[in-house]
Amino acid sequence: MITTIQYNSRKIKIDLSQPLDISISIKGGASNVNAWYIGPPTIKPEVFDGETISVEKGAAVNFNTISFNPHSHGTHTETAGHITKEQYSINKYLKQFFFLAEVVTVAPEKLGDDYVISAKQLQFALGNKKREALVVRTMPNTRDKKSRQYSNTNWTYFKEDAIKLLVKKGIKHLLIDLPSVDREEDGGELKGHNAFWNTKGRIRKDATITEFIYVSNKISDGMYMLNLQIAPFENDATPSKPVLYKVME
Repeated sequence: MITTIQYNSRKIKIDLSQPLDISISIKGGASNVNAWYIGPPTIKPEVFDGETISVEKGAAVNFNTISFNPHSHGTHTETAGHITKEQYSINKYLKQFFFLAEVVTVAPEKLGDDYVISAKQLQFALGNKKREALVVRTMPNTRDKKSRQYSNTNWTYFKEDAIKLLVKKGIKHLLIDLPSVDREEDGGELKGHNAFWNTKGRIRKDATITEFIYVSNKISDGMYMLNLQIAPFENDATPSKPVLYKVME
């Protein structure tokens, strides 16, 4: 399934039969990835008048109710509405779903008791490349990112100057394998979020941050087409399924 995409003045060829899924799914139970001090998601069959609506229990269908928080439980994409009084719905403001993306791998730098990603690192990784989306894979990159319990771990975060650099470079869609671009405990400053969405100026309503991705080590750094798939929730954030397609030379 080879297709050619006209992107500005260039033609980009990808193979739709070779998707690279970089999402982390939501599953019920404590082995699900988690952050922000809440319990795990639940996926349970409904019970009506003492009857469990599950084929295993003798019902005609499976009828599960799912309880989760998109910010805590798996890959999710969010808008500026995550940090503003105004309700900017992801389903309303994300209207395009294919973007030219760059995958970069970064080894966080030590800063006091923290590990951070700096503007210098991102400038080195991106150079003068023009991309709409940036996918950041942090080192070390182990599979336990899919089930890690992040609360109270002081995870790696992006320095404010790193986010400002990305905005300057025209990055509209930032995808990271962390719970947040900001420090776990920062007194509510959210410098990275505020810088990315330009909350002190003209808010970038169509810009998104996707958190809790997992980029396999089998995926090389470089240029890809990104298909940013979302569930149609009218909310500041929604579970999402970002899929990469390698650009064919």
